[in-house]
Amino acid sequence: MPLSEVAVLLISNPVVTLTQAVLAGLADAGGVLVACDRRHMPAAMLLPLQANFAQAERFVQQTRVSLPRRKRLWQAVVKSKISAQGAVLRALYGDDAGLSRLAAAVRSGDTGNAESEAARRYWPRLFADPAFHRDREADDENRLLNYGYAVLRAIVARAVCAAGLHPSLGLHHHNRYNAFCLADDLMEPFRPIVDRAVVQLCHARGRTPPLDKEAKATLLGALLGRFPVAGAGHRTELRSLFDIASMLAASLVGIFAGERKALILPQWWAGPHP
Repeated sequence: MPLSEVAVLLISNPVVTLTQAVLAGLADAGGVLVACDRRHMPAAMLLPLQANFAQAERFVQQTRVSLPRRKRLWQAVVKSKISAQGAVLRALYGDDAGLSRLAAAVRSGDTGNAESEAARRYWPRLFADPAFHRDREADDENRLLNYGYAVLRAIVARAVCAAGLHPSLGLHHHNRYNAFCLADDLMEPFRPIVDRAVVQLCHARGRTPPLDKEAKATLLGALLGRFPVAGAGHRTELRSLFDIASMLAASLVGIFAGERKALILPQWWAGPHP
């Protein structure tokens, strides 16, 4: 397979050996390498250093964006995320727990903490468990979420770098020890893709299925579907997640450059289309 056709290469088996030529070639083609640890959980990423000819100019634009603009962009991201969460609940259970109304009420910078309120309603309903909460260290459904989110993060980080943006300069996330703050910001509306896949996996294989080859294939397959997004002339188009992430990152570049006003965000889906 030509390296130009590889978007994300995920290495999980401890006996795999890669040459320097493969690593350099993958980076040169704009691909991302995700390395897993002994628990087969994603532990590290290799991203291209120079993925865009106007990278230096875009770094400058990125650092100069005003706080009010960052807050408005974060407002749009949170609205998109909550709306997508509501769509997943409607598809699974016929009721969105009031998330569509909550999404409409998100303020600039999410000063009302709508994202937190949405999480309080969303997670217990998603897994039909009043005691469930998101815990990255828990040995339950959270293991599956962690795996899917790590791959999703790599996909979005790849799009961010390809657009010439610096992944550590976020809109909202700003942890000094996080090199992928912007990727973490922009991946938020896509998380429900993983959430829905995990719920379906649990329905099919029991409450806490092992993170085995079948489970990984299911989670990766969910991220390889096609999803609706607004295209040219405001027509809805079905695109791959790689395409949508690239469109989102490119729209952010346009906003930073003063060439457009709104982000290109995914539409409110219930799952991938064939």
